[in-house]
Amino acid sequence: MKKLPVILCILFSMCFYNSFSQTGNPLFTNAIGVQAYTYRSSFPSRIIPVLDSVKALGITEMEGPNPKNIAPEEFKKLLKERGITMPSIGADYGLISRDPYQIVSLAKLFGATFVMVAWIPHGKTFTIDDAKKAVDEFNREGRILKENGITLCYHDHGYEFGPYGDGTLLDYIIQNTNPDYVSFEMDIMWTFHGGGDPAKLLYKYPTRWKLLHLKDIRKGIANDLTGGTSTNNDVALGTGQLDIPGILKAAKAVGIQHYFIEDESPNHASQIPVTIAYIKGLSE
Repeated sequence: MKKLPVILCILFSMCFYNSFSQTGNPLFTNAIGVQAYTYRSSFPSRIIPVLDSVKALGITEMEGPNPKNIAPEEFKKLLKERGITMPSIGADYGLISRDPYQIVSLAKLFGATFVMVAWIPHGKTFTIDDAKKAVDEFNREGRILKENGITLCYHDHGYEFGPYGDGTLLDYIIQNTNPDYVSFEMDIMWTFHGGGDPAKLLYKYPTRWKLLHLKDIRKGIANDLTGGTSTNNDVALGTGQLDIPGILKAAKAVGIQHYFIEDESPNHASQIPVTIAYIKGLSE
């Protein structure tokens, strides 16, 4: 099946929006952001058309950094021309460990005040030794970033929900990182897929979560601790397993600062308008 042109997706999303519209104050009132990884397949050859489509969707924030085939200075220029800012960039665990000042420089170039790390290297199973090493690394790197006006956030990925003590390995990481240096970005789908409850976790650590990845998982997909699933299991918000209204209510209550849609599905072009329409249609 051919992908729908963006304009048709937007028109369809308007109908979808009306079907979810409720009376009352809107639940989601933040700027709509998107994770650049969503466009990993199209960015290499279509940077400008992709950014034009992002603008057309009303998206005003992007979590980066830049695609590999364009200099960060040029990418920043293209973003600025379209009214898109980059408040957060992703960083590889190994790179930020070896050269945190390189990450600081890149964040400052984009004007980003957050740097997120989305994966802790580990073997087949994520262990307490992996968690302890990451805690030491994050505390060290987080201090350096804070000294430069940047907040380090760890992005959970599902594998951290293995049991440890009275909680999970993620509890251990949160409780043993210095809150002055280390904050967190919740990926709500990976949190759910690992067996966690996104809303409860937001309330449990209300001062530690700063950023949110918005994504949903296909109905019928079982949870596990692998930190992975087929990209075809990414679906538009409101059509999968997650309690999106409950999560957004919790996120609003704890003061999440930036929300980024991340849709890894090959169908993201048709799904993201549905996601946007859905969250805009929710009310308190």
